[in-house]
Amino acid sequence: MPPRKTRTADVGPSAGHAVLRVVDGIKEMIVSGELLPGQQIRQEQMAAALGVSRLPVREGLRQLVADGLLTHEHNVGFAVARLSRSEFDQIYLMRRLLETEAIRALARPGTERLAEIAALAEGVERAAADLDLPRMRTLNSEFHLAIFGLSELNLVVAEIARIWTWALPYHSVYLHDEAARERILAEHRQMVDALADGDSDRLVELMDLHRAGSETQLDLMLRAGAAVRPYAG
Repeated sequence: MPPRKTRTADVGPSAGHAVLRVVDGIKEMIVSGELLPGQQIRQEQMAAALGVSRLPVREGLRQLVADGLLTHEHNVGFAVARLSRSEFDQIYLMRRLLETEAIRALARPGTERLAEIAALAEGVERAAADLDLPRMRTLNSEFHLAIFGLSELNLVVAEIARIWTWALPYHSVYLHDEAARERILAEHRQMVDALADGDSDRLVELMDLHRAGSETQLDLMLRAGAAVRPYAG
């Protein structure tokens, strides 16, 4: 079982706000590639970079361990989670199984909801055009989770979101590849069309293709080994 997540109420309103600031700040660093898989996190440096004391940093780091984004080793400290080959394969196995079930249970979106999902896809495209990769990564996640959220399988959708979090440190890396970005955008457009047509079989096919593309990119990166550089905050 993962460690219990820190509740902001446990540390008081003011400290709780600082913990959220730490959690959001570190997630942003991971999404942007400023923090890479396997990289050590120094509490003193992180406190200085985020403008908080060490207490909320410690609480925030514990929460991120519970979320699966960080690891903690006694007498070593905290580090960005690094996936093993087996863990990587299991993440994509779980994604394929759960995402397929969620898609097959989708309710056909109404006009307003479909427009919201299409707007997220367009937002991903604008971020890609601006080479704003952190925003592209964030909107990409929102786009996919908005699609899965059409399903009434709420527990399955929550688990999908948790599994996506585990691979978050790796996703920002393959977005640096222009061909990968173009593929993602083209497949997003096709997904929106399938949703509009109420074609769940086509959407499953597209999601399988989409997932396989990112899996291939991440597989190549894992084989090469992710570069790790010291935190320079």
